[in-house]
Amino acid sequence: MIDNVDQYIVRGAANQIEKAFHVGDFEVGILFSAFIIMNGIATIPASYIGDRWSRTRLMAVTIALWSVLSALGGGVPGGAFGLLIVVRGLLGFGQATTNPASASVIADYYGIARRGRAFSLQYCLGYIGLGLGLMIGSLFATPFGHNGWRLAFLVSIVPGLVIAGLCWRLPEPRRGSADRAHVAGTVELEVDHEREPLFPGGIGQFTGQMFHGLRDDLRTILRIPTMRYALVGVSNIFFVVTAVATWIPTFYERQFGLTQGKANLAFGALVIVAGIPGTLIGGAISDRFVHRVLGARVVIPGICLGTCASLFLVSFIPMPFGFCFGLELVGFFVAASSLPALRAGLADAVPAQLRSTGSGAFNVTTIIFGSAVAPLLTSAVATAFGGNYRIAFSIVMPIAFTGCVALLLARRHIERDTAAVFAAVAAAMPPQPGASPVGP
Repeated sequence: MIDNVDQYIVRGAANQIEKAFHVGDFEVGILFSAFIIMNGIATIPASYIGDRWSRTRLMAVTIALWSVLSALGGGVPGGAFGLLIVVRGLLGFGQATTNPASASVIADYYGIARRGRAFSLQYCLGYIGLGLGLMIGSLFATPFGHNGWRLAFLVSIVPGLVIAGLCWRLPEPRRGSADRAHVAGTVELEVDHEREPLFPGGIGQFTGQMFHGLRDDLRTILRIPTMRYALVGVSNIFFVVTAVATWIPTFYERQFGLTQGKANLAFGALVIVAGIPGTLIGGAISDRFVHRVLGARVVIPGICLGTCASLFLVSFIPMPFGFCFGLELVGFFVAASSLPALRAGLADAVPAQLRSTGSGAFNVTTIIFGSAVAPLLTSAVATAFGGNYRIAFSIVMPIAFTGCVALLLARRHIERDTAAVFAAVAAAMPPQPGASPVGP
């Protein structure tokens, strides 16, 4: 939630930032992309650390640092737009660290029967943060003139430090504890009370080990068929998602004549009104059908995202705002219902000791091949058509269908990959007294 507040405050105050630094849409697109690109650069090494150090402590330290850094961004002087790009880019390191670590720790708190719902709650808080970021950016930027965006940047520091303190107090589960509980039929959480130093042999030795360790970890992950299909699918889908999420308030302003405040409010309502119930329902459906439908964790996202893309394409046809918003509301609801299943499916198919790196590979692929260039390319296409985002969205949206097909092709692979994870867990567990030995 806090991460999305920090990220989308810029979207909420985009008009004021453009006026304060005398820049246009393309430069603000660079501001968005800087965050995403730095996120991609840091994700893989950060996820490697997340597989080897306390994830709860790693999240706590990172959230505290990025909250302070976000507040400092409000002090960038006018005329120093390049410095603002640097500061916002550094914030990408925060999400690159917390996202893989949180995905890994959630998978160890919740077993396969509840992972969909657990990830749905995490996504819901992300939507709330997105809406809050837009609202804070608009509320502070509009009445306070060109410098109002600076006040908006300061707002998130207090809740950010509070969340960091709560993460520091979380118990660190042992890696694979939920999988072992599933195999053994227990519900007990295994807590890791040992706090290993991050650089026991010095940072130089750790860097060398990280290079070789990452190479081996990524090779293992890319041998998993589900991950290969999923990485292709989500890179296409997240390109489109980022393009639309970045510029849809501008689309509402220019194509429908809404004010900045009303456009941001409409987008916030789209995300919260459709995103939260869609995510909660999607998480429940994901858990309900995981053992009833072959490859449910990827079939559900593939179908839902294809339906969403179709609804959004229709909404870009010239029509009254009410009809357009209604189609997009339904589309966003359907899309949101797919995300918990997809995230839970990737957690199911990847061994516990590699889940942070697996999540990192997921993130970096969506960033490098998907969302990093989406804001820039979409703004460039819109500029070529006189600032018309209806045309720009209509051109980029069909890319999502390729991603949907890739997810559907993973259907049979995910069942075999998940079974292999649990077979390895069962083989590694000591035999129970009186139990028959497990065959080869």
